[in-house]
Amino acid sequence: MIVELQGLEVFGYHGVHAREQEEGQVFLFDIRLEVGARGTSDRIDEAIDYTQVASAVCALSDTRRFNLLEALASAVAEMLLERFEPERVRVRVRKPEVRPAGLTVEWSAVTVELP
Repeated sequence: MIVELQGLEVFGYHGVHAREQEEGQVFLFDIRLEVGARGTSDRIDEAIDYTQVASAVCALSDTRRFNLLEALASAVAEMLLERFEPERVRVRVRKPEVRPAGLTVEWSAVTVELP
């Protein structure tokens, strides 16, 4: 069984440039948790509640600042693995407001998979 959140929109102050750290920007999180048979009993207390997953991602982004998407994605993946104990976790963080050297890019992203 897989629990997914696609395009979780979180405003954060992450980035290398001073403007990113001062003004902030939107980050999009794509979360995939492999959970085995959890949730098949139809009891929320035996499942991974995706609303709690979303809240945990937002809380981490609100309480820590990262220069690199790699560090942000890794921290989220490690936190989800520790807190929710899925069999496997995949986190992709997309940054839609990227402007590399004046070029047009839809978004940049980093993906982390654990364990």
